[in-house]
Amino acid sequence: TSAGPQRRLWVKSRSKDWWDKCNSPDFPEEDFKKAFRMGKQTFDLICNELSSAVSKENTMLRDAVPVRQRVAVCIWRLATGEPLRLVSKKFGLGISTCHKLVLEVCNAIRNVLMPKYLRWPDDENLQRIKQEFESISGIPCVVGSMYTTHVPIIAPKISVAAYFNRRHTERNQKTSYSITLQGVVDHRGVFTDVCIGYPGSMPDDQVLEKSTLFQRANAGFYHGVWIVGGSGYPLMDWVLVPYTNHNLTWTQHAFNERIWEVQKIAKQSFGRLKGRWGCLQKRTEVKLQDLPVVLGACCVLHNICEMRNEGLESEHQFELFDDEMIPEIGLRSMNAGKARDSIAHNLLHHNLAGTSFVS
Repeated sequence: TSAGPQRRLWVKSRSKDWWDKCNSPDFPEEDFKKAFRMGKQTFDLICNELSSAVSKENTMLRDAVPVRQRVAVCIWRLATGEPLRLVSKKFGLGISTCHKLVLEVCNAIRNVLMPKYLRWPDDENLQRIKQEFESISGIPCVVGSMYTTHVPIIAPKISVAAYFNRRHTERNQKTSYSITLQGVVDHRGVFTDVCIGYPGSMPDDQVLEKSTLFQRANAGFYHGVWIVGGSGYPLMDWVLVPYTNHNLTWTQHAFNERIWEVQKIAKQSFGRLKGRWGCLQKRTEVKLQDLPVVLGACCVLHNICEMRNEGLESEHQFELFDDEMIPEIGLRSMNAGKARDSIAHNLLHHNLAGTSFVS
């Protein structure tokens, strides 16, 4: 008996020459770093750690996309923020395949790498972080520097008013929608806590109140230590912020100078985050419900790069513009107010406070 007609699978032929060059051992390290914002060794580390989570088996119809190519598609997309049609051309894959790969790898980063590379420090590391922050600012018991940034999005179809970023719209004279990204970093600029995805209309203090960080604080998790924030946060028993009254005393002004030394560590770290991952600078094609996973992956990859001293090229530097709104109730704890006054007095008394405002 003759065999019946066999079905054929038609697959569009696409060139992956660019990726093959990047994946070659002879490809220059400098060029690789420009494309992926990290060196080859760091990229290899990430591929090895994600291998079991993202690898797929070949089928009778087609060969699976290799792990290195899967990871590369995701990282290049995050690094450049380029549309999926360009990602497709670079890697010789279909647009829908690239979209699927980005989300799959971001999920793997969240599930596999986040518990290892983005977590609150243990007691031993906390002691070291306190010492480092005190050597920087003279302020004791600081365990983190906190900042909240906005990530632009396309106007959502539901709850559009909640995502409207009024202050950004007024400043740029262009309608802007965003979601928030709150993060705490250590003295190196490595994230130890993130809160992602609340609507852009929410001021920093409201984002903080809805975060897991705030819930842990209410449970006494941060008793006896400070997380330093900007003027957009309230002064609380565990959140130390600058003085915001108009007529500052010498002591208060000097304190603000020292606390800025801690504040700017977080702000500069967020600048490197957005500079390294260009997808955070522009409105993305990613759906709103998928954004927290993608942003979380960016934070984890940022940490890996920071821990491995992956420098940022000057062309990728990014200057942050985030508008801080002073909370309606700036003082949430009388004890915190007294503690801040005491710290300010001690800084000036022990000549640890800067006096550049005098000159």
